[in-house]
Amino acid sequence: MKNINLIKDNIDNLTGFWKTVGVPSQAYKKQDAIEYCKIQNSGWPNKLWFREDIKESDVSKIIEIVKNNPGLVIPYWDIFESNSSHFLEQNSFEIKTEQIGMFLKLNKKFTLQDNLTFKKVITEEDAKIWSEVYPNAFGYVIRKDILIKDYQNAHFYLVSADKKPIGTFMLYQTEKDMGIHGVGVIPEMRRKGFAEEIMKFAINLSIDLNAETAHLQASAMGKDIYTRLGFEDLFVIRNYVLKRECMANG
Repeated sequence: MKNINLIKDNIDNLTGFWKTVGVPSQAYKKQDAIEYCKIQNSGWPNKLWFREDIKESDVSKIIEIVKNNPGLVIPYWDIFESNSSHFLEQNSFEIKTEQIGMFLKLNKKFTLQDNLTFKKVITEEDAKIWSEVYPNAFGYVIRKDILIKDYQNAHFYLVSADKKPIGTFMLYQTEKDMGIHGVGVIPEMRRKGFAEEIMKFAINLSIDLNAETAHLQASAMGKDIYTRLGFEDLFVIRNYVLKRECMANG
């Protein structure tokens, strides 16, 4: 598989972020090779993931965990080239969304338009505003108390235009790798170039924080912007959920 080290760095950054935000509220759990994080009254991270390839014998445990923690999403990355996702598909899991893992070598800063202001979330008031903007952009809630824990390597930013909050982004650093997450703009302020400007600021900030590589997981909506900025594709993530009728039968 191409770029296996970059793929591993991308996945380690992503899952490390989930674990980091889950540990303070005791929401992170580990059972053998299965890890998951479910934060009550929050739409994120709420993921179940694997350190090893899925085996057929894992499926019953996965179903039990998902039924006991409604809302968990299983990101599947076929880095083992085994096509083991069929164990999920044969046991009532279906694809909810797909993403592309991408990376960028950080070797130059971008020139900014200076039409946006960026504020790191530190206070409860900042967190309140951020947590109101985020679901408007993404359609699900991140609990505000998640934002103001004393994380060593995580940063949450609120983005404003003309003093009005219009967007968000998050950074999570693992050694020389910077994950750029949660880049969003509220619907009424889209198609103005703001998402690209947020990305440029996040990249510049990553360089200031001594990162050498940026990683992200792109939706179909954002992928063109990231490609235009120089990001390259690494691997596909298929996000699985247990079918509703199976949850109801739990």
